[in-house]
Amino acid sequence: MTPSEALEYIHSRPKFSEKPGLHRISALLELLGKPQDRLKFVHVAGTNGKGSTVAMSANVLRASGYRVGMFISPFVLDFRERIQVDGEMIPLLELARLTEKISRAAVVLERNGMNPNEFEVVTAIGMLYFDEQHCDIVCLEVGLGGTYDATNVIAPPLAAVITAVSLDHTQILGSTVRQIAQEKAGIIKRGSTVVCYPEQDTEALGVLYERCAEEQCRLILPNMRAVELLESGLQGSYFQYRGMKYRLSFVGYHQVCNALMVIEVVALLRQSGFHISEEALKTGLETARFPARFEVVSEHPLTVVDGAHNEGGAKALSRTLRENISGRKMVAVIGMLKEKSHDVLLSEIGPLCAKIIAVPVGSPRALPPELLAETAVRYCPDVSVNYDYPSALEAAAKTAGREGIILVCGSLFLAADMRKILLKS
Repeated sequence: MTPSEALEYIHSRPKFSEKPGLHRISALLELLGKPQDRLKFVHVAGTNGKGSTVAMSANVLRASGYRVGMFISPFVLDFRERIQVDGEMIPLLELARLTEKISRAAVVLERNGMNPNEFEVVTAIGMLYFDEQHCDIVCLEVGLGGTYDATNVIAPPLAAVITAVSLDHTQILGSTVRQIAQEKAGIIKRGSTVVCYPEQDTEALGVLYERCAEEQCRLILPNMRAVELLESGLQGSYFQYRGMKYRLSFVGYHQVCNALMVIEVVALLRQSGFHISEEALKTGLETARFPARFEVVSEHPLTVVDGAHNEGGAKALSRTLRENISGRKMVAVIGMLKEKSHDVLLSEIGPLCAKIIAVPVGSPRALPPELLAETAVRYCPDVSVNYDYPSALEAAAKTAGREGIILVCGSLFLAADMRKILLKS
């Protein structure tokens, strides 16, 4: 199997299975020797902030000298971003070899009436690779939900992390924050400790407390009264927590909250025998990076790419902009998927914009930009539609001016495509 054949095979698998459950991934991994049972995990679920939290956690552990697996979903630029060891993506030949191995095991399952879906196959590849690479620990991001997510096949992790919970994927996870929180709380298992986003939605927090009580798990909520924000801007944040000072390259108050969870996870890992110095913690937080998370890709005009596409992400992005744009003229280039709540994003971002340019997204699930524009005019007086990305960026730059801001947001698909164009220019 060649690398291209491997990717073709992976993407040919069903996106979702008719019957939710862990029986397919459990059976698949059993045929492969249960690699997940030889690994240790930090398991991260939630609506927003999972990727950043995983990236920071993995970077701190790498700075401490550990061999660290990182599993993220979705990717931004390259499929292989999903499976990394010590910051390096899985090599193409390794991806092909492991995919071929898994495809043979999948045939056995199919004979027994089980058809592994795409994410289950990707999860199995990750588990095999991390085991073969002898990872000391894996920072594992949930794909969707938690209870029946393929990553939940693992035994109780060293830490279960629940990032900010808000409305997203409502057609699958539920129409209320409580229902969604119940799905996310599925990763909480007896025998592990839970670290929660410090400013968690109160309804979601209630669900997490209930689940922790049922599973007899301790829940750690970072103490916001122990935080002092010393500096904050487009270069990141400088803050003090429990007497120690930390720098963060990620932009925005919400990222400080994510960093607090990482600090609490580190404290737990130390109790489990991991040797993580304060210097490694500081270095890991300061040097952690993740694409399309309020990522500044150009200075004049200041051009920001952000993957915000749901309610929680929109509010975090809006707050970050309000705290940092300081009256500068901003033009937003926005494209979204049909199933996302575009009115919520536009209501948060629109009032901050001098102009909005609605564009298509490279996905069959894309929302027509004309429909996006119809909603956008409620919140911004100057709205246009553009089907050509370079042309849209050129129009945005002309309106924003050298000292203005261009914001690209609404979809990770859009962020990935625009980022390629912007970084070439």
